[in-house]
Amino acid sequence: MKVIGISGSPRLKSNSEILLQHALEPFLENNWEVCKFLLSEKQVAPCSGCDNCSQLGKCSICDDMDTLYEAFSSCNAIIIASPVYYRNVTSRLKAIIDRSYATRDKSPLKGKFGGAIAVGRGSGGGQSIVLTVIHNYFLSSGTICIPGELNGVSAVADQPGEILQQPKRLRQARILGENILKYASIMNRM
Repeated sequence: MKVIGISGSPRLKSNSEILLQHALEPFLENNWEVCKFLLSEKQVAPCSGCDNCSQLGKCSICDDMDTLYEAFSSCNAIIIASPVYYRNVTSRLKAIIDRSYATRDKSPLKGKFGGAIAVGRGSGGGQSIVLTVIHNYFLSSGTICIPGELNGVSAVADQPGEILQQPKRLRQARILGENILKYASIMNRM
């Protein structure tokens, strides 16, 4: 069994990445293969709108997205975390969402389980919009959205590592991971 964790933050060891790691812990504890895709370390160009994927059946841009395309096909679950940038997902995460258009006919995420994490500067910093964007991506991909305690995980943090001082948010990220693990494991047994 395999889970993909995507951090949309351009910062290494960001609050989003920390929450993502907490959400992935239950998978590690249950011996799942964990594939982390940190956009602070990867290069994914934005979609050029060339529509070559309609004829080729794949994206004509060669970059780190190729690794993610392969992981989409082989995963059982996916968790996406993003900081809020101007009340939306980061441009790096938006590139992944847009570039997924190239695999629309193959639907590699269809029937798989997904969860969302958003971290913003203030309590009205756009976290609900980011969760909606990620959930909309999942729904458009045929992914089954799994909630944490409520919806996705929504956190307020600004300074690097600040989220580590919020045990409730760290616990919520873990609950999200536990919920996804539970549903994916049930489906695997069927």
